[in-house]
Amino acid sequence: MLTARFTAPAVPKTLVHRPELLRRLTAGVRGPLTLINGPAGSGKTVLTAHWAAAGRRAPRPPLWLTVEPDDAPGVFWAYVLEALHRGGVEIPAAVGRPTRAEGVTQSFLVRLAAGLAESAQPVVLVLDQFDTAQPPAMTEGLDFVLRNAAGGLRIVLTSRTDSLLPLHRYRAAGEIAEIRHADLRFTHADAEALLGEHRLHLSQDGIRLLVQRTEGWAAGVRLCALAMQRSPDPEAFVRQFAADRTTIADYLLGEVLDAQPPDTQDLLLRVCVTDRVHPDLADALTGRTDAARTLAGLARDNAFLEQVDASAWYRLHPLFAEVLRAHLRQRHPGLEQQLHGRAARWLAGTGRLTEAVVQGAAAGDWPFAAGQLVDALAIGRLFTGLEAEQLNRAFAPLPAEAEGAAPALVGAAARLVVQDLPGYEDGVRRADSHLGPGSGAAARLSRAFLGVLAGRATGDPAATERSAADAERVLGELPAPLVAAHPEVRALFLAALGAVRLGAGRLDGAQSALTAAVEACGEPGTPPGTEPGTDPVTASGTERAALSPPLCDALGLLALTELMRGRLRQAAAHARASLAVAEQSALPPERRSGTGHLVLAGVALEQDDLPAARSHLDLATATAAAGPRPEPAVAVRAAVIGSRIAAAEGDGEAALAVLTGFTGPRPTGAVPPYRARAADELAVAESTAHLARGDAAAALRVLDAAPSGRPEHALARASALMAAGRAESAARELAALPADDGLTLPVRVGACLLGARIAAAGGDTAAARRRLAEAVELAGPEELRRPFAEGGPWVRRALREEAPRPVPPHGSTAGRRPGRRPGSLAEGPPPVVEALSARETDVLRQAARMLSTEEIAAELYVSANTVKTHLKSIYRKLGVTRRSDAVHRAQDLGLL
Repeated sequence: MLTARFTAPAVPKTLVHRPELLRRLTAGVRGPLTLINGPAGSGKTVLTAHWAAAGRRAPRPPLWLTVEPDDAPGVFWAYVLEALHRGGVEIPAAVGRPTRAEGVTQSFLVRLAAGLAESAQPVVLVLDQFDTAQPPAMTEGLDFVLRNAAGGLRIVLTSRTDSLLPLHRYRAAGEIAEIRHADLRFTHADAEALLGEHRLHLSQDGIRLLVQRTEGWAAGVRLCALAMQRSPDPEAFVRQFAADRTTIADYLLGEVLDAQPPDTQDLLLRVCVTDRVHPDLADALTGRTDAARTLAGLARDNAFLEQVDASAWYRLHPLFAEVLRAHLRQRHPGLEQQLHGRAARWLAGTGRLTEAVVQGAAAGDWPFAAGQLVDALAIGRLFTGLEAEQLNRAFAPLPAEAEGAAPALVGAAARLVVQDLPGYEDGVRRADSHLGPGSGAAARLSRAFLGVLAGRATGDPAATERSAADAERVLGELPAPLVAAHPEVRALFLAALGAVRLGAGRLDGAQSALTAAVEACGEPGTPPGTEPGTDPVTASGTERAALSPPLCDALGLLALTELMRGRLRQAAAHARASLAVAEQSALPPERRSGTGHLVLAGVALEQDDLPAARSHLDLATATAAAGPRPEPAVAVRAAVIGSRIAAAEGDGEAALAVLTGFTGPRPTGAVPPYRARAADELAVAESTAHLARGDAAAALRVLDAAPSGRPEHALARASALMAAGRAESAARELAALPADDGLTLPVRVGACLLGARIAAAGGDTAAARRRLAEAVELAGPEELRRPFAEGGPWVRRALREEAPRPVPPHGSTAGRRPGRRPGSLAEGPPPVVEALSARETDVLRQAARMLSTEEIAAELYVSANTVKTHLKSIYRKLGVTRRSDAVHRAQDLGLL
C-alpha cells in the first residue's frame, strides 16, 4: 500500500479561496454522490483538497484515495478498505478482503455495503482522478455499494471525464451534486486574487485580457502568473505572450496531446487551423471518416475541446489551439497552409462566407479569399459589422502586387478603412486596370461603392455623386436576393452620400440620401424586411450588427440636417433615435460619433435651455474623442455650437477661444463652394462672439473679410450694422435676403426680429409690432427661443409691452389645454394617463442619461428586471412604446 495515495495533496500557498464552490461541496456530501468534473489543470483536486482540509474537525473527516490508472478491481477495493481502516471506520471482520487483483465477488460487495450501512456516522470518501478507473466491473461495483450502503457511504469523485457510473439515475433521483468545468473557471475576481498572492498588480484591463485568453483555465492563469513574476513588464506579458513559448505548451502537450492515441493526435493537429470544426470538415482535413466519433469523445473527456451550443460544431480552447498550431509547424512543415486551403473551400461550399474568406487568406490564396468577398457583394463587411475587425485582420498581409481585380478592390477597401487615402488610390488604380464594361456586376458595384466612401473621406461632392450614380445603376443589374442579403452596402453608400451633401450645404439632397439610408437599414433597431413591431432581438445578429453603425450614422446626420434647417423637434427625434440605436446595439466607443448629442446640444441651445445644451455638448465632445474622426460639417457645427453656448452664457472671450482653438477646415482664398460654406459658418459664429463682447466693429471686420451670399451671412452682417448704430445700412442688408421659402427657420425668425428693431428705431411702431408677432408665430411650433434672447433688451421689453404671447419657458406645460389651435405654442403631447411614481421618475432620469438597463439597476441598487418593470409602466403612463420617446415626452411635459 502506497501511503501517498491516502493523503490529500497539500493546499498550495497561493490558494484562491472559492467559498461558493466549497459551500456546494459541503452541501453535496449530504447526498450519496458528488462529481467534480473538468479538464486537466482546472483545479478539481486543489478545490477538493482545500475542502477536505477545512473539514478535518468534523465528526468524521473526509477520507482520501487517489486512484491510479492501472488499478485492477481487486487492487482498487483493497485500497478502499485500507482507506476506511486508516480513517477509523470500523468494518466487520466478516467483510473480508479481496483475494485476487482481477476482481472481487458479489458477496464481498454485499458484505461491504451492509457493513457501511451499520456505521454510526456516514463515511465521506474522496476518489481523486477516478476517470482513470476504466474497468466496468469497478464502477458497477462502486455503484452497487453506494446504492446499498443505506446512506452510510458518501462519494466525492474528481475526474476529467464522466465516469461509467449511471449518472442519469442519480440525476433523476436528485442524488448527485455536480461541479463542472464552467463552475471551475476562474472569474475576474479569482484571477485578481491569484495575482495578488503572487504579488502581481495588473490593471483591470490586463486582468480581463488574462481571463479572456485563458478562458479562466486555472492552470493557465497560474502558469501565466509564474511567468509574469519573471517578466520585467507583467502588463506587456499578458498582451504579448505566445502560448507555445511558455510552460503552458509543455503542460498541454504532456497532459493532453500525448495522452491521445496517434490517430487522435493527428486529427487535433489538423483541425487546429480553424476556429471551430464540424465533423465533416474534420474528415475533409484528415482524409478519414472517424471525426464524428473522435470529436465527441474528446469533448466528453474534457480534452480542451467543447461542443458549441449543443450544435454539431466544436471548438478548441484557444491556448490549446495555439500550441497545436506551433506543434503542427514543427512536425509537418508546410502542411498548415494546405489545410487552410482545404478548409476554405469546404466552408465556402457550405455557405460560411466569413470563415471561408479568413481561411483562404490564411492559405495565402488571395484571389479566392478576395473573390469570395467581392462576388458575394460583402465588401461592405470590411467597414461594418461583427466580422469587420476579423476580415481586416485577415487581409492585413495582402500583398500590393496580388494579381486580379478582387484582391486590388479588397486591398483598396482595407486601406480606406484606416483612412490611408494614398494606399486606397494605389489599390483602385490597380483594380481599374482589371475592370471594364464586361467585368462582373458585383466587382463594378464594389468599385463604385468604394468611390462613394472615398468621396466622403476626401469631401469631394462631384466624385461622390458620380460614384453614387454608378452604384445605383449597377445595383439594378444584380439579382435582388443578393442585394437584399447585404443591405449594408446600400446603407453605407447612401449615408456617405448624405454626409457629403450635408458638408456641401445641399440640405435637401442630404435629407433625401440620409432618409434612404435609414430606410435601407429598416426601422431603427429592426433589420430590413422585418415586420413592424417585430422584436429586433429575434432578427439576425450579424445583420443587425452590420446595419447598426450606418443606421446610427445616418440618423445622426439626418438630425444635423434638420437642426440646420431649424426643424428642432424632428432634429431631436432623429438624434435620440441615433443614440438609442447605439445603445441597443452596444456599439463600442470607437464606433460611436458624438453627432446625436451634438444635435441635442444645438436643439437645447435654440430653445434656450443652456444647462441641457452644455451637458449634451460635453457628452458629444467626450464621445467624439473616443470615436471616429468627425465629418468636417460636424466638426464645424460643433465649434459653432460650442461658441454660441459660451456667448449665451455671457462669456464672449470663451466664445472666441472655442473658434480660435478649432483645428478643422478653415479654407481661405479661392476654394470650392462646399469648403467656403464651412469658412462662412465659422465667420458668422465669430461675429456673434464679438457682438456678445460688445465689439460690433470686430464683428463687421470678420464678416467683410470673407464675403458670402449665404442668408446667414447677410443676417449676421445686418445685426452687426444695427449694433454699430447703422440702422439704414442694416435695413438695406436685410432687404437683400431672399424670399422666406429659401430661408431656414432661425434666419426667418432672426430677420423678423431685426426688422422689428429697425422699424421701431425708425418710429414705425405698427410695422415693429407686426414683425415681432410674425417672429413669435414662426418660432412657436419649434419652441425656438434663442433668437429672442439674442435680440437684446429691446426684444424682451417689446414682448412684455406689446402683449403677444411669448414662447413658454423650456419644459413648461403652461397653456397646453384642449381647444388650442394646431401649431400654436400651446400645442403639446397629451397629458399622462397616470402620475409617475417617485421610483419611476428616478428610472426615467437615469434613462435620460442614456444609461443601459443594467447601469440603471446598478445606480438605483435594484435588479435589471425591476428596471424593466418600471419602464413598462412608464411607457403605459406616457403613452409611448420606446425609451427615447418616453424621455422626450417627459421633457415636453416638464417631468424631467
